[in-house]
Amino acid sequence: MSEQAINKTTYIAKQPDANGYIHYTAQENDVWRTLYLRQVELIKDRACLEYFAGVETLRLSADHIPQCNEVSNILTGLTGWSVRPVAALISFGEFFELLANRQFPAASFIRHPEELDYLKEPDIFHELFGHCPLLTNQAFADFTHAVGKLGLQLDKAQRAQLARLYWFTVEFGLINTSQGLRIYGGGILSSKTETVYALESETPKRRAFDLLEVLRTPYRYDELQKTYFIINSFTELYQLMSENLLVYFAKAKELGLLAEPEIMELRSC
Repeated sequence: MSEQAINKTTYIAKQPDANGYIHYTAQENDVWRTLYLRQVELIKDRACLEYFAGVETLRLSADHIPQCNEVSNILTGLTGWSVRPVAALISFGEFFELLANRQFPAASFIRHPEELDYLKEPDIFHELFGHCPLLTNQAFADFTHAVGKLGLQLDKAQRAQLARLYWFTVEFGLINTSQGLRIYGGGILSSKTETVYALESETPKRRAFDLLEVLRTPYRYDELQKTYFIINSFTELYQLMSENLLVYFAKAKELGLLAEPEIMELRSC
């Protein structure tokens, strides 16, 4: 999610000009190119087909950092979404409000060359490469919209629970497909290390999606995941939002968080 357990950021978001154009330097475009070319090789036979369809639809390329307004123009015609450039870190309140308005927040800076493999806050590569392709899928886009609308209705404690649902789906979700287990979470798809680790390491647990278990599972943003949850379809994911989630929130609070095994491996973005 856009709000992390970070006290401060060393990055400053880039502001669009009067025409909505964000001016990136040659070095910044080189960083995008390095990240893009590395990841497109790693996600072959690992990402779900819906993700690849989204990359093609959005016409993402290695040549330069995509402009948010250009991505928005395509998304709006497909699923009603747009991309909104934001500061490096935003509050949960702003995050959920943007999602409720079908606006995906994108921190408009890109990481420095010396931080290619690990960045503690989300950058434009994570947002556009990791997340935006699946916003071309209507069921996934509608699920993300429903998360935003629900988030506006919750108190602080409940928002933390909703953050777990978002974390283990939109950020770090896996999906069963006819080709086998595949990745759809943007936090995995934009990470060199976690792309391989999520599917092939024997260390983490991979569990069938269970809403109550998800709400009780702790996570840290700066470590490789200890648990991944597997859905069967994006329609199934969207249908979660028709459940009485507040009942599940209350039950999860009553039962408390689950204990997780220690892994303590830093993730790379």
